[in-house]
Amino acid sequence: MSEHQVTHSRKEQIDAMHDGVIVAVRGSIVDIRFTNQLPDIHTIIYANDGKITLEVVSQLSAEKVRTIALTPTQGLARGMIVKSSQGPLKVPVGPSILTRMFNVFGEAIDGKPFTDDAELRSVHQSPPPLVSISSQLQIFETGIKIVDVLCPLERGGKAGLFGGAGVGKTVLLTEMIHNMVSHQQGVSIFCGIGERCREGEELYREMKQAGVLDNMVMLFGQMNEPPGSRFRIGHSALTMAEYFRDDEKKDVLLLIDNIFRFIQAGSEVSGLMGQMPSRMGYQPTLGTELSSLEERIANTQSGAITSIQAVYVPADDFTDPAAVHTFSHLSATLVLSRKRASEGFYPAVDPLQSSSKLATPNVVGDRHYQVAQQVRHILAQYNELKDIIAMLGLEQLSKKDRNVVARARRLERFFTQPFFTTEQFTGMQGKFVSIEQALEGCERILSGEFDEYPESALYMIGDINDAISGQKVPKKAEDEAHHAG
Repeated sequence: MSEHQVTHSRKEQIDAMHDGVIVAVRGSIVDIRFTNQLPDIHTIIYANDGKITLEVVSQLSAEKVRTIALTPTQGLARGMIVKSSQGPLKVPVGPSILTRMFNVFGEAIDGKPFTDDAELRSVHQSPPPLVSISSQLQIFETGIKIVDVLCPLERGGKAGLFGGAGVGKTVLLTEMIHNMVSHQQGVSIFCGIGERCREGEELYREMKQAGVLDNMVMLFGQMNEPPGSRFRIGHSALTMAEYFRDDEKKDVLLLIDNIFRFIQAGSEVSGLMGQMPSRMGYQPTLGTELSSLEERIANTQSGAITSIQAVYVPADDFTDPAAVHTFSHLSATLVLSRKRASEGFYPAVDPLQSSSKLATPNVVGDRHYQVAQQVRHILAQYNELKDIIAMLGLEQLSKKDRNVVARARRLERFFTQPFFTTEQFTGMQGKFVSIEQALEGCERILSGEFDEYPESALYMIGDINDAISGQKVPKKAEDEAHHAG
């Protein structure tokens, strides 16, 4: 007997030891009986000659396990033989994964060959120990005026983009990727959970055109994939991010679009498992599942994973358990407002509902803090005056209140900004505005320097000096035009 045949038969013997038999198939849930050795929780099991991948989620008895499918289950039947891999789901890590696009198994899905012998790591890792977590607070500059002034993001922190459908969460995310890679020498990892495949393809093309793909990795668990795949893709992305943070000591920007779809996938898995749902139909384990993902995103002594997460808010209801649980993990929340989007204010960040724990004098400095407070104050006053203006008109306000309205309206327009990632749609060149430039612009508007300028001069500009290069129109003429409108 040749050596090849010996090793082959030995392999068959080993495989036979860990063979199981399918006893039930219910959608994505498959029950399997093992007579020799029961596999551990999270063990990967292969069925149908490796075409179908299952993950053990619970042990039902001394011989039976329940698994969730990570691939579609067409073709499975009772009585089929399955093989246990005796290990958890693993993905490749290392420099060779840069510029590539992967699925939940760490297989390249960008149509190019991927035969690298990269190190494989389990997607189930523990959060970093508390002693290694850095407590230093630093600002992460995005180049987006309204974000940097009113709700600065934390380096190594977690920020959430909250909003319903179609208010610009994905556009804001892609702009932040562009600015991060072109202005800071870090690695970006984009994780698409339950999003449309069209968005993934567009993002890949945009990043390639922008020339930032060299420092980027993309992972997708798309809408059409089973809940098990969407539920694990976040863990795969984090494992890759942890490699760059801990082994290469780099700063990583981890973008997740959309964390709600992760919660939703968990809810689907829970329902398929037959667990009794808790409040509003969500799974009883919602808090733990989200924490197991979020707590791994941390700022350690060696490097930082800064995470920005889009959070779909069902029916714009911020009391929804998915939104409430996500809030508890974040250091900054950017709330996107449908009303602002409908008025053409992009990015549609709501300045009064958005907040950041870094917006304190000892982190951002006294000047930044005072400017942000004044801006919030004047916008809140304008909000209160809106009802009076709607009923009685602008003329009935005192001169002081009219000034408040004029400056608030100019600030609102100053906080709009042309994006690099939307140049092809708007025809306007994208602008990166430093924190210093944004603060200077706010101060000059608050001081009344731009009271004589038309509001339109401040719309969709970068630095405040762009308004001066526009044409100056006497205030009186603008007022007459306003009344005529």
